[in-house]
Amino acid sequence: MRITTGMVYERGVAALLRQQQALLEVQQQLSTGRRVVTPSDDPIAAARAVELGQAQALNDQYAVNRGYARDALSLAESTLARVGELIIEARTALVQAGNGALSDADRRTIAVELEGRLQALLAYANATNGAGEYLFSGYRGTVQPFVASAAGIVYQGDQGRREVQVETSRLMPVTDSGEAIFQRIPNGNGVFVSAADSGNTGSGVVDPGRLVDPSAFTGHRYAIVFTVSGTTTTYSVLDQTTGTTLSAGNSYTSGAAIEFDGLQLTITGAPADGDRFTVTPSGTQSLFTTLQEAISILQTSTATAAGAARVANGLNAGLANLDLALDHVLAARASFGVRLAELDALQAGGEGLAVQYQTSLSRLIDVDYAQAISDFLRGQQSLEAARASFSRIAGLSLFDYL
Repeated sequence: MRITTGMVYERGVAALLRQQQALLEVQQQLSTGRRVVTPSDDPIAAARAVELGQAQALNDQYAVNRGYARDALSLAESTLARVGELIIEARTALVQAGNGALSDADRRTIAVELEGRLQALLAYANATNGAGEYLFSGYRGTVQPFVASAAGIVYQGDQGRREVQVETSRLMPVTDSGEAIFQRIPNGNGVFVSAADSGNTGSGVVDPGRLVDPSAFTGHRYAIVFTVSGTTTTYSVLDQTTGTTLSAGNSYTSGAAIEFDGLQLTITGAPADGDRFTVTPSGTQSLFTTLQEAISILQTSTATAAGAARVANGLNAGLANLDLALDHVLAARASFGVRLAELDALQAGGEGLAVQYQTSLSRLIDVDYAQAISDFLRGQQSLEAARASFSRIAGLSLFDYL
């Protein structure tokens, strides 16, 4: 085979360029810290790295979402904590108002105090997240949920709960409906409501009562009607739902339990002839209404026995409703706390997943520095050898030996 000078130069330069290209690739790996600099370096690893990068970016976004959800839930939970404290303070005020040594003026002072509590409650119920969105307005974040009107405090939000995607398969509610928290609260004792008729003229006071036999409870509406003849006081129990009389002529003793259809209650004092006490199934009542009724009852005069009984009955009802309201708010607060705990667990899982993704990406595309440095040094030697050999071969000439 005939070796021409042009061939020597062409092949020599091509060999040098190949060595330089290989050395450049190793140098790029060392400078970037990545074994796969371009998809052509390892197509399979590059494709898998793209998938892992997308999964990692999604996991990072979920972490950001969890941070937003944590802020929203923490703010709502702390607001409900203050609402719970307010209910306890209002209950303490009602207990104080039941002190028989207090005058009507003293109770009116307590009513003024409760007015302040009512306004504070309204402020808590209309709390915002600092970005102009209300915490308890459902989906309608820009609409003030509770507004005072002539008919009382009304709810303007909806029943929705704003949600945040905090994990691939988890949409977490970060708000609750204000109506569910502040208005849909069971009244009475949670099963039934015992109350004195507004037209009563005696001094009878009824307690909230309790359920003693759930299997016998009918959920009907009842009336306890008193008859006074001389020094004898009796009562009849009427089932107003069926229009029947359950019992009649029952001897009345102040403080003795009255029991029928699975429920039990106690009436104290001296009911007048014709006085009525009702028992109705428990419904729901707004916390605002409970406070407004308590304020109203504290402004009632106790100059007569009937007035004192109305105040006592109103205070009993108010205390029972506040107890249920406190339980209801604590349950709502616990719900936020459970979601916060779930977020902590999801965050820990997300952080573990991020480490796993990073480890997998590193294994796929990160450079092995020991191997790369070894390849770089070997490439340098190969390039120097190629240069030296090319120089020797290109310098050969027959004229040098003539």
